[in-house]
Amino acid sequence: MEIILKEDVVNLGYKNDIVTVKSGYGRNYLIPTGKAVIASPSAKKMLAEELKQRAHKLEKIKKDAEAMAEQLKGVTLTIATKVSATGTIFGSVTNIQIAEELEKLGHKVDRKIIVVKDTVKEVGSYKAIVKLHKEVSVEIPFEVVAE
Repeated sequence: MEIILKEDVVNLGYKNDIVTVKSGYGRNYLIPTGKAVIASPSAKKMLAEELKQRAHKLEKIKKDAEAMAEQLKGVTLTIATKVSATGTIFGSVTNIQIAEELEKLGHKVDRKIIVVKDTVKEVGSYKAIVKLHKEVSVEIPFEVVAE
């Protein structure tokens, strides 16, 4: 089933992308929650016209994302957390803690656009990816230390 996304959906696509999903996922989740509409020929024409009109706005959004990426390039984070005697973390470090640390440094980043590839359950060095735009992403190294 082809659908047009009305907002960014993690691991699926970005706003105004035309993607193919399984019918149940589209009909039972994406469409009822307002995250997507069915990609009918008329909806595709309306999308094309809307994208034409919004091209310059999208360029400005991309430039803002690139400027934010430049600010975040040199950032390294240190996250202090409670650790057992063996070096294992109680719980795990997630994108929420990374967003809080970035905010402490003066960078307001939504936690939903931060992706941590590995599950962080031990003390050590890791990397998180901040997806600011569909074409702009920044890799932020962070270190987990004992509190």
